[in-house]
Amino acid sequence: MFNVLQSIPKTVKKLALLVLLPAMILSCAEEVKVNFEEAQIKTTEAANINFNYPKATGTKTVAERINQSIENYVANQTNMANDTLRNVTIDEAVKQFNFEYKRFKSDFPEAAQQWEAFVDGEVTYKSPELICIYINSYLDTGGAHGNTVVRFLNFDAQTGELLEKEALINDRAAFLKIVQQHFQSETKPQDQGETTEDFFFGKDFQLPESIGFNDEGVVILYNTYEIASYAQGITEFLIPYAEVNSLLKQR
Repeated sequence: MFNVLQSIPKTVKKLALLVLLPAMILSCAEEVKVNFEEAQIKTTEAANINFNYPKATGTKTVAERINQSIENYVANQTNMANDTLRNVTIDEAVKQFNFEYKRFKSDFPEAAQQWEAFVDGEVTYKSPELICIYINSYLDTGGAHGNTVVRFLNFDAQTGELLEKEALINDRAAFLKIVQQHFQSETKPQDQGETTEDFFFGKDFQLPESIGFNDEGVVILYNTYEIASYAQGITEFLIPYAEVNSLLKQR
């Protein structure tokens, strides 16, 4: 039988091997692995600051990308400016917050209120596709009351990309309908005859700024000021995966 390979010049064979080699290397690449450890920053040098948040380890490029997003979010929790800070470290943010507090005390030495900044984060869900991190932050700079904000950071587990909620849902209209049904059940016992528009300041029903995940289902959480008034507090409920699995892009 005629051997086709024997008719191919050696130089062509070598070129073919060089072309195939990168693909072979990529196919043998290590599996992406991401784990988490706890990072902490605590100081009472000026303001009372206590940050506890997850830090990714493992596959370097993925872990670094996740950590950059987490650190950027945490650093901005003490940001006194109107604009979101970019490429700022948590250490830099802490120093700036302390500087602002010292300047405040210098301008108003009679003020007894100490500024406080607390952050507490944890991994609530982790799969080969998706990583969800819950971050609860509290900031008090001497107003009538402190402000608590909860945010879910969702990441592509293979790339470390930070995902917006639109990237997690494949049928927004159907998902919104289910969330609204649960919202009405959750708020009905305590409402005073309010309509949906009353909760959303005259607007139609809306999803929260971020959605979370745990082993049981999708976590829907509305922060203070996202709905109603400060007195309403945080509104949170869980939707089992059985109800929304087909509407999710990743899990």
